[in-house]
This record gives sequence, C-alpha cells and structure tokens, in this order.
Amino acid sequence: MIRARVIGAGSYLPARIVSNDELAQTVDTSDAWIVERTGIRQRHIAAAGELTSDLATQAAIDALERAGIGPEQIDLVVLATSTPDHTFPAAATAVQRKLGAVRATAFDVQAVCSGFIYALAIADNFLALGQARTALVIGAETFSRLLDWSDRGTCVLFGDGAGALLLQAETGTGTPFDRGVLTTHLGSDGRHYDDLYVDGGPSSTGTTGHLRMNGREVFRHAIKELTAASRHVLETKGLSVQDVDWLVPHQANLRILDGVAQRLGIPREQVLVTVDRHANTSAASIPLALADADADRRLRADQLLVLNAMGGGFTWGAALLRW
Repeated sequence: MIRARVIGAGSYLPARIVSNDELAQTVDTSDAWIVERTGIRQRHIAAAGELTSDLATQAAIDALERAGIGPEQIDLVVLATSTPDHTFPAAATAVQRKLGAVRATAFDVQAVCSGFIYALAIADNFLALGQARTALVIGAETFSRLLDWSDRGTCVLFGDGAGALLLQAETGTGTPFDRGVLTTHLGSDGRHYDDLYVDGGPSSTGTTGHLRMNGREVFRHAIKELTAASRHVLETKGLSVQDVDWLVPHQANLRILDGVAQRLGIPREQVLVTVDRHANTSAASIPLALADADADRRLRADQLLVLNAMGGGFTWGAALLRW
C-alpha cells in the first residue's frame, strides 16, 4: 500500500497587513462588527506586482527547505487557485520555472475554497498509482484582486497568501495507522453556482469581475456539507471523532468553524484556527494553517487530522491525514 506522506509544510504571507480599523476608514464597517460576525481581525494583502505564482513559489521554497530536498526531486506540482497570474498558462508552470523543478508535471486546479482538498486528492492518487514519487501541493491566492472594496459583506472576509505541502510516496501497511493521506472525499452541487461566484470571466464578460456571495446559503450549506464529509472520511477508515487529534477546516468564518466542530463533537482546543490573522485565503487557508501549526510544533508525528473545505460551485471535500 503506497501512502502520500507529508515530508514538509511551507507558507508565505504578503508583508502588508490590513487591520479591521484600516478597512473601517474606507467602508461602512467597524472592528467590532467584523469580529463579531467573522472572527477576523486582520488580513494580508499582496503588494502591487506580487503575483499568485510569487506567493506559491515562496511557500514551496519554505516546504522544500523544511523537507531538506531540492526542487529537482519534484515529480508533480498541483496548484490550487482561483486567482492565477493569467487566464493561461497554468500558474503552476510559472512556479515550476521559478523553482527550477525541471522534472515536474505542473497544472492548476480550480475548486475555489475547496481547491486544496481537490489538489491533495489528485496528488494522493498520482502517488498511489506510482505515477509520481514526490509531489508539491500548493494553495495560493490573491483574492484581494477579486474584491469589490465598497461591499462590506465581502471585502472584509478575504486575504492573500499561500501554503504548500510536500508529499512523498511511502510504503504503508494499508491500515489507518499509516502516516500520510488515508482517504479523501469530494463533492459538488452546481445548483448553487450563483450563491458564490465572480461576476466576470473570459467567455462571459471579458473582465476579471468581482466576488459576489449569498452569505446565508453559504453558511447553511458549509456547516452541513463539512460535517457530513468529515464523518464520511472517518467512517470509511473505521475511525471515530474520538480518534481525531486536530480538525483543520477551511478558514472562512469563525462561526462556521465553531458550528462544524460542535456538530462533530470536537473541542475548540483541537481546532486549528488562523482566520483571525489570515482571514479567508480560499485554497491557501488549509495549508497555511498546517504550516503554522507545524512551525510551532503543535503538530506531531502520528497525529490524526481531519481537513475539510467548501467553496463556490458549490464544491466541498474532506481528507483524513496522519501527520
């Protein structure tokens, strides 16, 4: 049994930090209003000329350094993003070039906030089938460039950043006690296409457009689908919530995180939370949270993690990972 084991986790956040108080100077909001409804206190915003591939590359370099391997050993680069540098080519190929990962196959995955779970599932399958040995899975976003900065219902929610996991194929026993990705579960429901979308695109308006969201529907479906997907990956491996060391949810909104944790019966102290500092970084939020917890040694070998996310489409997914 081949498992995709994590051998390195990396992150990158742009230097500029925008507080809630700073936002309140340009839009009708306040720190108290934002914190009460979302738990967000600040977000990082990419500098002018700082591309999604730049953020992704820095996160990848961090992961490689932590793993102690060179870019020439990477066979696969999967980049989850909704904000690529250009319509094409894939931003992953820009990352490949900047890293010097000359052997790697590189492509993007677009499932909005669920993108990292989708990318992780793809990389896991590549490794399990023997089509790659070392994979770099990245979530990177410059969501600030999709925002209508006059819309307080959306502009306060998002930030920019990148996180990366380096995976390597390793022979396991085929039991839930193996280290690495144990299973993944993906889902989608296109009937909710218009509840979270960007009102532009190359084949519709020819413009980038701005993010639009039906917050009530997103909130309701997020708690339902994230809870169900998390239970599914545990049950698939004959495990229970009591076996979980950490819940690592997509960092969209603190109330969603709390709602999912409560439904699953996981205590708050076992939930990785970065939304207060990073805001919603879409596909980057889960790997950013993992890299953050790995850097301060909260994550330890053999701990069991449940990762989950939901995004526009709607799309959603969960992964069971033993660190």
